Amino acid sequence: MGALSARLGGRRPAVAIVLGSGLGGLADRVAGAVRIPYAEVPGFPPARVEGHRGELVLGSLAGVPVVVQSGRSHLYEGHDAATVALPVRVFAELGAGTLVVTNAAGGVRRSFAPGTLMLIADHLNLTGRSPLVGEVLAGEPRFPDMTAPYDAGLRALAREGAAALGLRLEEGIYAGLLGPAYETAAEVRWLERIGADAVGMSTVTEVIAARARGLRCLGFSLVTNPAAGLGAKPLSHVEVMETAGRAGGDLVRLVEWVVGRGTGTGERGSGS
Repeated sequence: MGALSARLGGRRPAVAIVLGSGLGGLADRVAGAVRIPYAEVPGFPPARVEGHRGELVLGSLAGVPVVVQSGRSHLYEGHDAATVALPVRVFAELGAGTLVVTNAAGGVRRSFAPGTLMLIADHLNLTGRSPLVGEVLAGEPRFPDMTAPYDAGLRALAREGAAALGLRLEEGIYAGLLGPAYETAAEVRWLERIGADAVGMSTVTEVIAARARGLRCLGFSLVTNPAAGLGAKPLSHVEVMETAGRAGGDLVRLVEWVVGRGTGTGERGSGS
């Protein structure tokens, strides 16, 4: 905390943004950017996955003070859930009242073509992990309510933004799995039956920690490929990166629009 606070120079970010695989272009939109490699932040794990830069970017986006996590850590890298959630808890301490999470995901809903933007309405935590296990941390309840983890008001604003920008925005349920292997075709059929629309290996841990701290949460998935068994090609991270590179610009535009019009108050809410 002390190291980051010193670099902030008294500024308090209203919004924290976590960028998924291949979506680092949003960090380049931050004005007055101060870039801090994770290696200079005590306790932050390095970002080792391709497409994750591994730096915090402090500045403003659409006139709103933000902190951008350009590259995240994952449970499948061997980190425990508390380590993966550490940045979110730090952002809350710095004063952020809103968390925007993005990820690259496989499409479980059969109508989702590569490049589809999905607004996350809810999630399924299928990782078997929670950042809240263990001692209750200051400022967090023992049993936080997860009835509505993704803020309804922010989701409405995202739909408004998509319409204003002429973007097609789907809405659905994100399933977070442990990874790192991609799912089998049988697992994808099961995910479809239990209500998942997209699947990935991130996001749920961060949102659980954010809600425990009272942050309003907004989430987006960029569907980069059909999930296992739904497409003609084997799954690969190369395809994920290529699609994110092509379609990520639309998500960048939408996040910037939403931040500029409704997330900058720093208020914390129930998520309802």
